[in-house]
Amino acid sequence: MCALRPAPRGSRGTRRGRRPARIPGSLLALLGCLPGFAAVTALVLCTGGADHITTARPAARAGLPTPARSTAAPAHTAVRPPIVPRTAWLDARTRRRQPPPRYDDKVVAVFVHHTDSPNGYDCADAPRIIRYLYTGQTGARDWDDIGYNFLVDRCGTIYEGRAGGVDRPVTGAHTQGFNHRTAGIAALGTFTAGSPVPQPMVDAIAALTAWKLGLADVDPRTMARLTSSNSLSRYAAGTTATLPALAGHNDGYMTSCPGAALTARLPEIRATAARLQGRTAVTAPSGTLTGTPQAGFRVLPFPPSTVMNNTRKTDRRRGR
Repeated sequence: MCALRPAPRGSRGTRRGRRPARIPGSLLALLGCLPGFAAVTALVLCTGGADHITTARPAARAGLPTPARSTAAPAHTAVRPPIVPRTAWLDARTRRRQPPPRYDDKVVAVFVHHTDSPNGYDCADAPRIIRYLYTGQTGARDWDDIGYNFLVDRCGTIYEGRAGGVDRPVTGAHTQGFNHRTAGIAALGTFTAGSPVPQPMVDAIAALTAWKLGLADVDPRTMARLTSSNSLSRYAAGTTATLPALAGHNDGYMTSCPGAALTARLPEIRATAARLQGRTAVTAPSGTLTGTPQAGFRVLPFPPSTVMNNTRKTDRRRGR
């Protein structure tokens, strides 16, 4: 009969700072009866399990909660539409130094804008137009980046706007008071009353909304509760506002943006986005709040009508 002798303390093979796993005497006796290879295999399996248990025990003894690991995917998602990266419109000569992007935990609402620029452009000129918008916002107004998270041209091409990653909840600078937990989509053009809104643009905004809100399982037809961070918006700072999950800029700020014509197309965009998410009936309104309200703001002279009126230099560079 073979005998299994425990290794002496401090012998090689024991990790420093870790107690070797205890093996019951009855198990040692059983292992002693097994052939050499089988005994080694059983011992490895046994000590592996015991090591896992002893690692978990201190937290249990301390009464610490075990983190819940959720692997469930959102119930209603949509295919990510093609998105042209910002490198297509931002060259090295135009690019300005900027701080790292800021993020929220998720996006629960989308604000639609128009850029208040001419409508008769060739779609091949869209990168130049976006670069012009970027230059205006980061130059004369000293913003850290373009304010919109995305821009859509008349042909339905979607462009990445603000830096930080299109699939991440980047804090934008598009709707004063409601930049947290939202995304800003700008339609290139002016869409006041009587101006036709190209169908490819409408479809692209719907597809982008469906995908972006789907990442947090938000129905674009419902309402979202957002906390105002700025009293210059339609709501005093700290006020919880109930706004459409797909809203116009004028829902959160005193402006005519995104124009009467594009505003009239928002119900269609909501319905299309919901269909792209695979939804049928309208779900309950979202009860999600934004992040902590931010500090007070002051208005710069002659702000553009389509973007947020910016603030102190330290805040406007962060897109609050």
